[in-house]
Amino acid sequence: MTRPDDPEDDEPQGSAAERLLGTTGVSKRTVGAAESRSASRLWWDADADDYQSEHGAFLGESDFVWCPERLREQDAGLLGDVRGKRVLEVGCGAASCSRWLADQGALPVGLDISDGMLRHAAAGGRHSGTAVPLVQASADCLPFADDSFDLACSAFGAVPFVSDSGAVFREVARVLRPRGRWVFAVNHPMRWIFPDDPGPTGLTVTHSYFDRTPYVEVDDADRATYVEHHRTLGDYVRQLTAAGFRLVDLVEPEWPEGHTQVWGQWSPLRGRLFPGTAIFVCVLDS
Repeated sequence: MTRPDDPEDDEPQGSAAERLLGTTGVSKRTVGAAESRSASRLWWDADADDYQSEHGAFLGESDFVWCPERLREQDAGLLGDVRGKRVLEVGCGAASCSRWLADQGALPVGLDISDGMLRHAAAGGRHSGTAVPLVQASADCLPFADDSFDLACSAFGAVPFVSDSGAVFREVARVLRPRGRWVFAVNHPMRWIFPDDPGPTGLTVTHSYFDRTPYVEVDDADRATYVEHHRTLGDYVRQLTAAGFRLVDLVEPEWPEGHTQVWGQWSPLRGRLFPGTAIFVCVLDS
């Protein structure tokens, strides 16, 4: 899998985060839990300012946008009634979703591995007047007691960046109360087979759907500076089931009419032809 600013692309400058971290290439190798955590901290700390500058307006200061297809929780209602519910946002980034949840009467906690992203989350709380509790930790090692939350959610946060998404699901199951709901959005797994290009080049299959080798960017010392892991739809379903969840819906948002904004690999061209996002709606059976 490649991103538009892949260091192997023709653009020698790359992104600001790549230059800051000394990213020089892509390595085709496995990555364990500790290295994945380290790479995620490095990348999102380095990229936090640019990410918020580029995407903050789209995500809103206090809004819950599930995906680049612009599906909002206020319209989709995937979490159900959140009033009075304790909600954990996994991989909260700047925490606009958590602030929206608080505005609806929920009791959210935003969790992220990146100090840089949590800095934006805290600033957003001060600016909006809706501050939420923020915790820095990795999604596969949640620092909460059992049965602490009624709901958990993640809009493109954490799940693709840990080496074992099954560990994330087990941790979420542990901190959820019985019958708790877990809803998370990720890149649609079929997108793995295409280059991350919003144009015509992004319509040609170049990767195997069944190759789970992660996409890894490295520096000169082969230290991972960015890691993204691939799972198939079947992998996700089996991991969720093993963690005690029941999948009640799989939402594949269609590209909305009149939506012209390009976000990385997401574009009207690709969005009209195949899904870019998969949203898993799950309930803890125990």
